[in-house]
Amino acid sequence: MSSLSRELVFLILQFLDEEKFKETVHKLEQESGFFFNMKYFEDEVHNGNWDEVEKYLSGFTKVDDNRYSMKIFFEIRKQKYLEALDKHDRRKAVDILVKDLKVFSTFNEELFKEITQLLTLENFRENEQLSKYGDTKSARAIMLVELKKLIEANPLFRDKLQFPSLKNSRLRTLINQSLNWQHQLCKNPRPNPDIKTLFVDHSCGQSNGARAPSPANNPLLGSLPKAGGFPPLGAHGPFQPTPAAVPAPLAGWMSNPPPVAHPAVSGGAIGLGGPPIPAALKHPRTPPINPSMDYQSGDPDHISKRTRPLGISDEVTLPVNVLPVAFPGHGHVQVFNPADDLPKAVARTINQGSSPMSMDFHPFQHTLLLVGTNVGEIALWEVGSKDRLLLRNFRVWDLNACSMTLQTALVKDPTVSVNRIIWSPDGSLFGVAYSLYIVQIFSYHGEEDLRQHREIEAHAGGVNDLAFSHPNKQLCVITCGDDKMIKVWDAATGAKLYTFEGHDAPVYSVCPHSKENIQFIFSTALDGKIKAWLYDNAGSRVDYEAPGRWCTTMAYSADGTRLFSCGTSKEGESSLVEWNESEGAVKRTYQGFRKRSYGVVQFDTTKNRFLAAGDDFSVKFWDMDNIQLLTTTDADGGLIVSPRVRFNKEGTLMAVSANENSIKILANSDGIRLLRTFESIPFDASRAADTASKPKINPITAAAAAAASSAGLTERAPVPASSVMNGDGRSLGDVKPRFAEESNDKSKIWKLTEINEPSQCRSLRLSETAKVNKISRLIYTNSGSAILALASNAIHLLWKWQRSDRNSTGKATASVPPQLWQPSSGILMMNDITDVNLEEAVPCFALSKNDSYVMSASGGKISLFNMMTFKMMTTFMPPPPAATFLAFHPQDNNIIAIGMDDSTIQIYNVRVDEVKSKLKGHSKRITGLAFSNVLNVLVSSGADAQICVWDSDSWERQRSRFLPIPSGRTPTALSDTRVQFHQDQMHFLVVHETQIAIYETTKLECMKQWSPRENSAPISHATFSCDSQLVYACFLDATLCVFGASKLKLQCRISPSAYLPSSVSNSNLHPLVVAAHPQEPSQFALGLSDGGVHVFEPLESQGKWGTHPPAENGSSSSGPAAPSMGQSGSDQAPR
Repeated sequence: MSSLSRELVFLILQFLDEEKFKETVHKLEQESGFFFNMKYFEDEVHNGNWDEVEKYLSGFTKVDDNRYSMKIFFEIRKQKYLEALDKHDRRKAVDILVKDLKVFSTFNEELFKEITQLLTLENFRENEQLSKYGDTKSARAIMLVELKKLIEANPLFRDKLQFPSLKNSRLRTLINQSLNWQHQLCKNPRPNPDIKTLFVDHSCGQSNGARAPSPANNPLLGSLPKAGGFPPLGAHGPFQPTPAAVPAPLAGWMSNPPPVAHPAVSGGAIGLGGPPIPAALKHPRTPPINPSMDYQSGDPDHISKRTRPLGISDEVTLPVNVLPVAFPGHGHVQVFNPADDLPKAVARTINQGSSPMSMDFHPFQHTLLLVGTNVGEIALWEVGSKDRLLLRNFRVWDLNACSMTLQTALVKDPTVSVNRIIWSPDGSLFGVAYSLYIVQIFSYHGEEDLRQHREIEAHAGGVNDLAFSHPNKQLCVITCGDDKMIKVWDAATGAKLYTFEGHDAPVYSVCPHSKENIQFIFSTALDGKIKAWLYDNAGSRVDYEAPGRWCTTMAYSADGTRLFSCGTSKEGESSLVEWNESEGAVKRTYQGFRKRSYGVVQFDTTKNRFLAAGDDFSVKFWDMDNIQLLTTTDADGGLIVSPRVRFNKEGTLMAVSANENSIKILANSDGIRLLRTFESIPFDASRAADTASKPKINPITAAAAAAASSAGLTERAPVPASSVMNGDGRSLGDVKPRFAEESNDKSKIWKLTEINEPSQCRSLRLSETAKVNKISRLIYTNSGSAILALASNAIHLLWKWQRSDRNSTGKATASVPPQLWQPSSGILMMNDITDVNLEEAVPCFALSKNDSYVMSASGGKISLFNMMTFKMMTTFMPPPPAATFLAFHPQDNNIIAIGMDDSTIQIYNVRVDEVKSKLKGHSKRITGLAFSNVLNVLVSSGADAQICVWDSDSWERQRSRFLPIPSGRTPTALSDTRVQFHQDQMHFLVVHETQIAIYETTKLECMKQWSPRENSAPISHATFSCDSQLVYACFLDATLCVFGASKLKLQCRISPSAYLPSSVSNSNLHPLVVAAHPQEPSQFALGLSDGGVHVFEPLESQGKWGTHPPAENGSSSSGPAAPSMGQSGSDQAPR
């Protein structure tokens, strides 16, 4: 449904409410799923109309949609059950137990048993947990408090809890306007037209009277506005597309755009074509309030409310271990406590030495923190160990290349401050915006290896903000400055690509973003104006005033669906708001700021759920869906008046600026666990080598690489920085003097970590009850709390870890055994094997992003399973040909790439049950598929040892090449070739029995290759760690190897004796597949040929798998060291 059609539903709802069609109003609310009327829901709950309560809920969610929905239905049905028991209506209670509560036994059998046992009690209050149950009225009120919290937290109800702000009788007004214009178009308009119907267009009959200014009052519609009050309607009706002068996503941000104010608005199409870009801000207004219906319009992105019979629903973050519900009784213990997820405990305090102005955590190495200060220093901290890895003072790299204006400015005023420091999306680069003309881009290669990349004289005056973005698959740097301009630069070459002019005051911040394949930039200036720009030099698409009208920053949530801004006025009034993109209006204004802030308030977002801002010597937190303050922390005191705040990507750590030039690192329970891994890690001698010999551990190259724009948030006020003279940057050798003494003795001592005994690592064999022969496929769920395996006999096995005293996170670990999970029904997830020879079948599966569905095949039809219930939802595509590899499209779960045993790849749309494209290029069966959502390509590999790259829009083959087989190695006839993208989405791992290699995608060049020695065991499988810093590989002789990914250097070898019992003498027992944990870089799992699954982690005292080997010959190449053929020497695994 289009956005305008959706709005029409809201108008009809308003009309029905005004006309007192109460039942019809709620029926339409339920059937459309656009607005959840909390007032009506509360009334029905208070009245105990349980059937109507569930019927109304069914328009918005189902029991098994996600854990919030499940808890909502559980609480309702439990209350209904308890009320029946309280009335001693055992027959009704049993009926509720069997029909309504039985469904929850699948997820928590013990809970269901406890509920059943209540039937045996004369008074269920004899149960200790229900002893405080009062009367029915109070119990319903208590439950309703819990239900409201669950509904507000449920992503399926996002943007459906408030109604848009509408003037009274808005639908009538629009009809009146339409009739008015119909009357104006009459050839012979009558002064008092008789309008009797809306079913056909109005037309006056012949009349000699004068042209009427407007129709007369109409008894049905009320008084009509004067004709002169409306502009000409034009040729288009109200529900037709508007002209393309302003793209729809930005058009919503404009109210009566001036006809000649900006070139882009002066008429004509702007040449974008394709889909519209996201709707954005009109002139801001206060959040909509309606006394009768507290409505808010919904985001079109969240219109879909239920799974179609065959299609796969939008992701709703449904974990595998659903219903973590104890039986709380009516004390209603808070199962979901949002504040528990926030980093509030002070875990570290580091002293920077000068005042931090901007901070940013590395996107993947979650404990690396960049800091820029008021004296132009930049520092890199490992907050886990509290080591400062780098410290550089401001220095112009090439003064002769600077303009005379800049050289003069440096002489007149050497004062310099860092206004902005930020990582590129892949963490290979970071940019620094200084308060004086200059932007510097550094390339980071791991540890203390930092190199100058580009220096740009960006603006006249201060450079106030900097961000990375990725328009047209090209990494760019966006800057803004005191010269009232925004500029876009090529991150690789430093060339200027675009200049945006139109602000009348210094530009304070930039926020690049992309939506619906359209790239754009928001900018804010010190006069409070916000503008939006496309990458076309055609001028601003938006011109409006932001709340605060001075220092304002904007940022999207991590998933790019919600837009926020935070600002402080000159009078010290701060505001934090969320914008409604579909209407271009302020959606909600968050409360809790000090009436007069002492500085400019900075903010950040995390987990698509929380907001944080520094204000009044504390950090304040909000839930994105609630305007009331969630919680605050003063971090044990000592914060500055308006602290600068920055989350790490996972939201487990937060850096907060404090007094005496210090930074406090706040952590939640996961963050504390992460930091503790550093407390017992011994000194890494390889880090003590001279700068030139630092191993390069960063992924492959410093090339541009990531999809999402990293807009970040400006972290300073436009105030003069403290004075400091330009100084030379310290050499890397000066950064950590304590290493210098040790490096003489230890830097050259490196030894391959050999693990030969079970006591040298943590390993756990998972229990199995189902009879399986061998594990063919293995994967962790995206939540990291379960492992899914597919055995050669077509049976799936699912192991789930639960929260416990020994495992507070509930994530997979080798320290605590998981449960082999199975529904109480005893059903197995088993693929179709009709007429299938399992010895010849090639099993394959793919897991949806939210762990809700698994698509799987074992030589027969492809099956779609519900991961919660194990139920087979559908089967499709019977052989021949048979599926051999499956991959979900990263942007659309309903699009699947299916590799076949006839060497073709079929692009299949599940929702419409249709093959969209059939790709031909391989000569043998497909054995690997991987999508890059940055490059918009699909990489395929086959048993023919060929790699192909396909455009994922047109599905045309772009390039292909065959793997070079190392000399002395003869692969088997149908040797599998696997592919997996690096985290930067620009490079990919290739795994073949003869080699492990890393390729660059755009040129299909081999950057690194490692091959086992001749006569040694072949490689059976390999995979990247979750941060792409390691490669885990297994071999047919049961040896395991851990490589550093950047150089494919072996750093740890695990012998079979470390994890296989000594009684095992079968030489055929070996690992077939390896999987990496999605959040823990040091954890991986193996699937074995005997049906076993092992989980591996290093010892807690070590924290990692060996150390990085030093660079060869004592030096590290500054260029792209990329030998394309096999490495030999000590890094190879002898067999």
